[in-house]
Amino acid sequence: MQTVTAKVHLAWNDMIETENESLRERVCDLEKKVLEQGDEIVCLRSTLADVLRRLNQLEGSRTLSLNTSVLKNGNTPRTGNHYGGNGHHLISPTLSQKEVTLRYRSTNEHPVSALRDPVRRVPSHNSSHSSLPQRRAVHYQSTGSLHSDSPSSSSVSPVPPASPSPSPTRPATAQKPQRSSGTNLYNSKRWSSTGDFNQAQNFSVAPQSSTLASSTRDATYNEEEGSVRMFLRGRPINLYAPTAEIATYDITKVATAPSSRLKLDWVYGYRGKDCRSNLYLLPTGEMVYFVASVAVLYNVEEQSQRHYLGHTDDIKCLTIHPNKLLVATGQTAGHDNREGKPHIRVWNSVSLATVVVLGLGEFERSISCLSFSKADGGSLLCAIDEGNDHNISVWDWQKNEKGHKITETKCSMDTVVAAEFHPLERNQIVTCGKGHISFWTLDAGGTLYKRNGIFETTRDRPKYVTCLAFTQNGDILSGDSNGSVVIWGRGTNNITKVARNVHEGSVFSICALKEGSIITGGGKDGKLIQFDTSMHPTGYEARVAEHLGGIRTVSEGRGSQLLVGSTRNCILIGSLSMGFSPAILGHTDELWALCPHPTLAQFLTAGFDRIVQLWDSLSHSVVWSKDISEQAQSAAFSSDGRIIIVGCVSGKWMVMNSETREIYSTHIDGNEPIQVVKFSPDGTLLALGSRDNFIYIYQVTDGARHYTRLGRCTGHSSFITHIDWSKDNEYLRSNSGDYELLYWKVKVCRQVPHSTQLRDTVWASNSCVLTFSTIGIWPEGADGTDVNACERSNGSKVMATGDDFGKVKLYSYPVKQPKSLCHAYGGHSSHVTNVTFLHDDSRLISIGGKDTSVLQWEII
Repeated sequence: MQTVTAKVHLAWNDMIETENESLRERVCDLEKKVLEQGDEIVCLRSTLADVLRRLNQLEGSRTLSLNTSVLKNGNTPRTGNHYGGNGHHLISPTLSQKEVTLRYRSTNEHPVSALRDPVRRVPSHNSSHSSLPQRRAVHYQSTGSLHSDSPSSSSVSPVPPASPSPSPTRPATAQKPQRSSGTNLYNSKRWSSTGDFNQAQNFSVAPQSSTLASSTRDATYNEEEGSVRMFLRGRPINLYAPTAEIATYDITKVATAPSSRLKLDWVYGYRGKDCRSNLYLLPTGEMVYFVASVAVLYNVEEQSQRHYLGHTDDIKCLTIHPNKLLVATGQTAGHDNREGKPHIRVWNSVSLATVVVLGLGEFERSISCLSFSKADGGSLLCAIDEGNDHNISVWDWQKNEKGHKITETKCSMDTVVAAEFHPLERNQIVTCGKGHISFWTLDAGGTLYKRNGIFETTRDRPKYVTCLAFTQNGDILSGDSNGSVVIWGRGTNNITKVARNVHEGSVFSICALKEGSIITGGGKDGKLIQFDTSMHPTGYEARVAEHLGGIRTVSEGRGSQLLVGSTRNCILIGSLSMGFSPAILGHTDELWALCPHPTLAQFLTAGFDRIVQLWDSLSHSVVWSKDISEQAQSAAFSSDGRIIIVGCVSGKWMVMNSETREIYSTHIDGNEPIQVVKFSPDGTLLALGSRDNFIYIYQVTDGARHYTRLGRCTGHSSFITHIDWSKDNEYLRSNSGDYELLYWKVKVCRQVPHSTQLRDTVWASNSCVLTFSTIGIWPEGADGTDVNACERSNGSKVMATGDDFGKVKLYSYPVKQPKSLCHAYGGHSSHVTNVTFLHDDSRLISIGGKDTSVLQWEII
């Protein structure tokens, strides 16, 4: 009897176990279906958002064309935003439109209040002010309403034509500024549904401030001599007016800003050299990434870009909200102590409107990692501060106008390189970095508790844990500097499996695909390797070309495609089976050399990475790229565009063919950098300004292939910074590092002792920053090195400058008044080292120094 009862119990238990297993399988299937349906809903929402974005762009462009129409008196129509000048900044625009207060509700339906951007009320676009103090006592009013054209920028390019392979081939005291009297309330949004996107028209036009640049505090005009005496750092500089203007020149007059404006058309480059997890595909088909202080949304198929321009300095990290519509970006500390504080911006990827700004004044150095919570629908945001304590903070980003910091604590003694919320476990965070991986739990009271990962042996403990990912069942994957991939059990701090020597060198990125497989990327070997869910190699792998760099980040693209960011600031698209091709190429080190093609819509850049690149501004692509094995400082095209001269840091300069990239010859003049090179207007002479204080003059023959030195100009007491040729090819003028303006008789290489002799000379260009026609580009109290470059348009209507504060400014030409209004634009985070107009004045190109970015501006 007992035996029968035992058998019945055993059978009953087996049946229950079978039913339980079947129930678990059904629940698992339901979870998968829910996830699939969730992805489909996200795609539907994103598709609708993309349609509405396009409609908004069309309506915004129509509104913009009406707002920018010019009146008979030269003023633009008023839109309720009025600018004047007063002290440090011009009068800020007063609110003339209703502030939009739409809401975004997360999946947990937290009630939130309407937000507005609290960062000094600076719009999320390329609006900026000079950070240098201005004269306080005088009040100037602009003659027109000076506003930007949009809070963001977008552009569409034609399909790139067939071009050669882009692969490189190797062989005084300022007074306290007065604050502006107006206010500028931000248009900010939270979205309750995708249906709200059709109300985003108010974001198509936003105010842009103009900067009043006072040349010097003590600038004076001598009517008898016809000269302006200005001061830079206490040093007097005399600049002589043309004879025709001596009697009529009024130094107190305020020059108005130009009717032309700049609109960011295209951004070249990507920051992969020192940033991680910064490349994602939005459901609308746009890649989102960043370079300098610009977040770029790039649609490869449509060859179009849009730009979020809310940041004031380097963006260091980026993360995507679970709804795939919101983006959070964090920046480093900037040039300005007030506007440049490190902070986080959450913004909408469809309207490009800032939703909320977090942590202004809360962070020490910069934000290195960001992550939205996943399991609760994205209501929380985790951030890592790059300060000495490497603090971790958790934010309820939807609470109050500035968000609410729930908690903050010290994360690690050493560098932290990644932080991620667990996708399945609520309030669970994983961080990793130098010598550690940590598992955090946020309790109901807002306290973070940490458990460090346990490495069983010293051999298993790497110098760096470099990246994180999560499997579909919730296990944690970590890559490290040993080339290994470690699996950590869900909910534990213990290792369950180790795949050793997956890569030669560090594993910089791990990507868990939706279908379950895992892709790892090697930073040294440049390999992409696929594994199954059990971390067994599937046999599929690919290697990125060496000149494109190692793998920095990998993310899932459309279909079977992968998006790959490299350590040499390139973005590649492709698959393991079909290979990868570059979609974005960039420079990897400081940029200084920039020159436009004399007849084509092309321009050339070169820098300390030893790479020379020729760009096509219409197709937004690289025509060719060449490694010259020398750090480049300057460059110039010959008058016919067939020859390129590249000046190097070592004192060498090279003669190159602009079509074949062949280097015809290499010359040496001194052992200091060749700061500037420029052909004479007729192409028969070449001038090279060196850091050794000399200007070298060469005779050009044989189609600009043969060069004979005529002599050198000596007289400067500091290094040469800029030179200009006269239109008749007879004279040069030059600036130096100690604020000198000297003139030269070229054919005899002798200085012209009396500047007044050349006051009426017509100059072929205006690259010199210290001339009578550039007086107004110098802000009050400026250092003589603050303005790195200036350039006059070919039509002599406007002048552009690039300065040490990351600003590109546009003035009416000539800028002869000490007080001149201008349009100022942000986008660069480092010094703007050079600017130039294309041959037809349709676009302006600017390059950043250490931010390695190239920005292309449309002139409208």
